[in-house]
Formats: sequence, C-alpha cells, structure tokens
Amino acid sequence: MIVITGGAGFIGSAMLWKLNQVGISDVIIADELGDSNKWKNLVGLRFHDYLHKTDFLKKLCEEKFPRIDTIIHMGAISATTETNVDLLMENNFAYTKDLALFCAQRSIRFIYASSAATYGDGSQGYNDDEEKLTSLRPLNGYGYSKYIFDVWAQRKQLLNKIVGLKFFNVFGPNEYHKGDMASVVFKAYHQIADKGVVKLFQSDNPAYADGEQMRDFVYVKDCVEVMYWLMQKPDVNGVYNLGTGKARTFKDLVTAAFIAMRKPVNIEYIPMPPALQGKYQYFTEARMDKLAKAGCPVKFKSLEESVADYVQQHLSKEFPYLSHTD
Repeated sequence: MIVITGGAGFIGSAMLWKLNQVGISDVIIADELGDSNKWKNLVGLRFHDYLHKTDFLKKLCEEKFPRIDTIIHMGAISATTETNVDLLMENNFAYTKDLALFCAQRSIRFIYASSAATYGDGSQGYNDDEEKLTSLRPLNGYGYSKYIFDVWAQRKQLLNKIVGLKFFNVFGPNEYHKGDMASVVFKAYHQIADKGVVKLFQSDNPAYADGEQMRDFVYVKDCVEVMYWLMQKPDVNGVYNLGTGKARTFKDLVTAAFIAMRKPVNIEYIPMPPALQGKYQYFTEARMDKLAKAGCPVKFKSLEESVADYVQQHLSKEFPYLSHTD
C-alpha cells in the first residue's frame, strides 16, 4: 500500500495520476479539503481510501493500516505569504517529523517535499550538498518550516533513510485551487484568454531588466517521473533539488504561453508590491548533478514543450484535470 499526504493537492494528485498510469490504485489519500475545490483533482483518479490528515496520522500511529510500503508526503501549507508561523511549524515541521520517525523505524520508504524556498535569496547558490544545509537562510516562514525539518532530519541521522525533494518553480495541471500561489503559466493563460495581455512585475534590481527575472520552472509531469523513480530506489536517500537545472526568464515563460495559445505577445510591466520588495528571488536555478549522479534517468522537457502541453492538453480543455485516462 502507498500513502500520499496532500494527495488532493497539486503535486500529490499528479503523483496519484502517475501511479494510476502504471496500474497502481492501492493508495490511501490523506488531506484536508475544507471548502476548497481540491476534491476535483481526485475526480477520475483511482485510490483505495481517503482520510482527513488528522485521522490518518492517528490511525497510522495506532498501527491500524495493513502493510504500507511507501509514504509520499506532499501535505503542507505551501503559501509563501502565510504569516502564522505556529501554523506552519505544526503542519510542515511537527507532522513531517512524526511521519519520518514512523517510516524510519519500520523501513517504510519516505519521500517528502522540501522546497527551494529554503535557499533564501540564493546568495549562497542552489547546491543540494547536505553539508551546506545549516548555512541556508530562508526569507519567509514557509521556507523556514521546510528548512528546519531538513536540518532536524540531518541532526537525527535520518537523511540516509529518507529522501527530500527541494521543488523549484513547479507548474502544471491540478494547480487551479492554489489561488495567488498558482503558477505564472496558469495566471498568464487566464489573462491572455480574458484580456490578451499578461502583467508581470517590474524589476527593482538594476541587474535585471523588466521580465528578465529568472526561475527554474519545472513541469509537474516531470516531477512525478522523478518521484516514481525514487519509489523504486530505496538506496537513493538524502536531500535533492528538483528543477530542470536551467533558469529561464518570466518573459520566456509567458511568451511560450502566448505562442501555445496562438496569440500575439503582449506584456505589461507593473510595480512590484511593497510586500515582496526585499523578499523577491531574482534568480533560481537548481544544481541537478547530485540527482543525475544518483542515476536518475528522467529527461526534463523544455520550457516551451511543457507550457505547450499544459496549455493545449489541459488549460484549454473543458475538464482540465489529470485523470487515469490521460
């Protein structure tokens, strides 16, 4: 049996889609749906059971489940703008600790989501060398809640038993419920469809022209290929970056969206909100040599290929969600 926490969320439901593609449906989904539309991400996908995240952890600790082979822990508060740090620490740190210890004590494969937000402003680079973990300085509470678990796991000597993934800028199907945290591709598609223009933040860093801010944008379909490979490689452990290894500009990204929609490129630059000033990353690029050295065979699609697939095969469809028939 496989467990996916956050299984109705963006990356979690995409992982369930991948498992369905290879014929696996013996999966428990643990999540917290509330009044969101995340439930739509599960429509058309096959799984054994759904449990609220609190009920799941309680039953897990009481040994109420049959043999669990893998826990894929994607559940977290992922809003970089969340200011309730107690809430972040409870959901992103304490909950993850409980799962990690449970898995390590029972030789259950544990794959969890860390984040590129742990790197802070990037001044120390984006090297996933575990010897550098404690030197990182996140810029927000979300990044800190992810960072502190990585450091805790290292201190408890768990990183040789579990695997953490520092996701960079992931985009793709099933992210529509994320609101302000949805990708620029998602927002650009709807801006283009509604008004034919995309608004991007101006740069307040003289080293970067407007629209030339750079990110490592990675397609969720490629991410779940890496995660599926890791499920089958219990000897590959530690913390790994998960990006493409090639930074691209926001201008490149939205241009690809215009092209995929067969619309003329029309970009408007607007002032950066005061809340982001001083907390904005102008360049992120994953060092991917560590994952490659571990033997990961996944070849990442180009930005243009990924955006075209997302726009044409999902965003433009009446039912854009991933399903087992895709």
